[in-house]
Amino acid sequence: MKMVKSLVLAGLLAFAPAMAMGSQVLAQDNAAVATAPGNIAAPAESSANAAAPAAVAVAPAPAAKVAAPPRMKPTLGIGMPMPGEYTLQKQFTATGHTGRWLHDVMLVPIIFAISIFVLILMLYAMWKFRRSANPIPSKTSHNTLIEVIWTVVPVVILLLIAIPSIGLLADQYKPAPKDALTVKVTGYQWYWGYEYPDAGIPEFVSNMQTKEKAAANGEPYLLSPDNRLVLPAGRPIKLIITGADVIHSFAVPSLWVKMDAVPGRLNEKSFTIEKPGVYYGQCSELCGARHGFMPIAVEALPPAQFDQWVLSQGGKLPGAAAPVAQAAAPAAAPAAKL
Repeated sequence: MKMVKSLVLAGLLAFAPAMAMGSQVLAQDNAAVATAPGNIAAPAESSANAAAPAAVAVAPAPAAKVAAPPRMKPTLGIGMPMPGEYTLQKQFTATGHTGRWLHDVMLVPIIFAISIFVLILMLYAMWKFRRSANPIPSKTSHNTLIEVIWTVVPVVILLLIAIPSIGLLADQYKPAPKDALTVKVTGYQWYWGYEYPDAGIPEFVSNMQTKEKAAANGEPYLLSPDNRLVLPAGRPIKLIITGADVIHSFAVPSLWVKMDAVPGRLNEKSFTIEKPGVYYGQCSELCGARHGFMPIAVEALPPAQFDQWVLSQGGKLPGAAAPVAQAAAPAAAPAAKL
């Protein structure tokens, strides 16, 4: 028994130095980990620092309000119908010039010529083949030359009209260029709504002015709304036209613009206004009881004044960068070097 106790005691004495050394190494390792640069415990914050927010987002100073340009006065005889006018209004777009040329130079002369020619033929037939001059009626039933002429000549006339007509039709539906200003037009019962998605201007509505208000502003009654569709002159424009309830029709004759506003459908119309001015139009589709009280007024401003108007409405200019929102959270601390 004494021999067993001696052996156990000898073993403990033999392994004691190794165990002590292992405990010392483990303590040193723990101390090294605790004092590593990335693992140093941050000092406790003071009560003032603890109550302070993590980061203070500095709001930018509000931009100065830009004044809108003065409301443009209309010019008599420009962009509006006139008493006694029997032809199309003066045009201020490229397709409008083509359309009026086709109407004034080709269609009207051809219509007059055909009407006068048919009238002369009728008068000649009534005089030449009257009963008193022809007691015995003619037995003639066919004339090959006349039949060829009255078939070929109308075909030639229709071909002459078709060539510029097809070109004008294609121009009216030509897609807008990529840099065109996009404006959404919505027809309601019974007013118009305008929205500028490119400029960030939300929709505003346009209602007809009262007779007294129109007279005070020097504008034609039944054609002048309170809020106009403001567009730039000399820049391409793309209108996206739709209806909110029933079918309307957005029509401005002096700009050669007429497009149906159909609920659930987006129709596109592109054009470029050549000259600043005020151009009037109306809804041209029977849309209800107040169909005749949906006027349209397009105010075409010079580019600089249009940019001023956009800023006055809280919008942004084309190509301007959107403001960058400041992050509420603080930036991450740089990683400690090992």
